[in-house]
Formats: sequence, structure tokens, C-alpha cells
Amino acid sequence: MTIQTNFTETTATVPVLLTQRQASEITGQSEKWFERDRWVGPTIPYCKLGRAVRYRASDLLEYIEKNVQPAA
Repeated sequence: MTIQTNFTETTATVPVLLTQRQASEITGQSEKWFERDRWVGPTIPYCKLGRAVRYRASDLLEYIEKNVQPAA
């Protein structure tokens, strides 16, 4: 029995994924805030990889930008 496979070379951009602790340090929100946010309905999108929760750096940046208040 012969199995033949053809692999093609592809390029993909992989997002930077951060832990809940790292996201907490970047945003200044507590880790409990992130847990509560996921339970209530996420303000910041997150990824589940098995049991691990990860946040994309781009989503954190978007959350920060949305919450910038204009100068008076």
C-alpha cells in the first residue's frame, strides 16, 4: 500500500496570543475582570485553545483604542 501526499508551501500570519495575566498587565484590568467579562459576554474577544484562554494582541489594542477619551 502506497500513500502519496502533496504538500504545498503556504504563508500564514499568526496573531500574537497573550495569556489572561499578560492581558491584565497591558490593560490594567484585573484577572478577575477578564474572567467575569467572559462569563457575562465578552467585551474583548478571546480564543479557547483546549482549556487555555488567550487574547489576541490586536483585540486588546482595539479595546484600548475604543476607550480613549478625547482631550478636553
